[in-house]
Amino acid sequence: MEVIKVFSPASIANLNCGFDLLGLSLEGIGDEITLRKVPQKGIKITSITGADLPLETLKNVAGVAGMAMVNHLNLNFGFEIQIRKGINIGSGIGGSAASAAAIVFGINQFLDKPLSNKELTFYGMKGEALASGSEHADNVAPAVYGGFTLITSYSPLNIVSLPVPKNLFVTIIRPHIEIKTKESRAALPINIPLNDVITQSGNLAGFISSLYTSDYDLMARSLKDVIIEPHRKCQLPLFDKARAAAVKNGAMAFGIGGSGPAMFSICKGKKAAEQVEDTLKELYRNSNIQIDSFVSKASNVGSKIIS
Repeated sequence: MEVIKVFSPASIANLNCGFDLLGLSLEGIGDEITLRKVPQKGIKITSITGADLPLETLKNVAGVAGMAMVNHLNLNFGFEIQIRKGINIGSGIGGSAASAAAIVFGINQFLDKPLSNKELTFYGMKGEALASGSEHADNVAPAVYGGFTLITSYSPLNIVSLPVPKNLFVTIIRPHIEIKTKESRAALPINIPLNDVITQSGNLAGFISSLYTSDYDLMARSLKDVIIEPHRKCQLPLFDKARAAAVKNGAMAFGIGGSGPAMFSICKGKKAAEQVEDTLKELYRNSNIQIDSFVSKASNVGSKIIS
């Protein structure tokens, strides 16, 4: 095997109650990376389509993640890679994480002793740090593992795969604005009131329980954010109106995808998700605000070889 093509999915991080801890992979949208094994050590990016990104290895998320893996493992070979971005930059659905996940997953296919998904996530986080300013795994982990993932610890890194209830769909809307993750994280408070921590912890626990029991009522009650969202929603046009409209028309929950600008609705069933999408498209159209939108099934599939 000398050449492979890898697909890594888009993802939703935080999911309201799990800042830097929860993530979910989406279906049908993601990044592709073609890897060609070469004798020269290191990573060389030969082309990028779908986005205006640097070809310099150490200025590119995929390049940084790939180099971290190549260097740490002291591989005696390297790769030329081609990147096809299927996720808009700064969209809030894990574009940088998908590229980082794709390259480490791809390199793993060439190893005599393949690494675990947790180890791949560790290397993917190195690339994510370039985009966000910190090594967080809430997008990288679902892009590697698929499904819902929970990071129970960063030091040492520990990741748990959570069940995906049947018939769970996500509606994504994205206003045509860009929010840089580094800047969005810098605006967050350092000190959190104890009552908010208790409330958020209860919501996180309740949400995890709902996944194991397929208790959609508990899920809806738990997918609430009292810590991060109040400081970020002001960056997103019509956020409160969009949430009210989504919930009124069938969404169990509404929130910010990562640091935005994507916003997501969790729905039971495709029909409900499509109804929410239609409602939100009308809301933003009436306000002369351009958005993209799509409906995705909550996916159990992470990174995969496609050719």
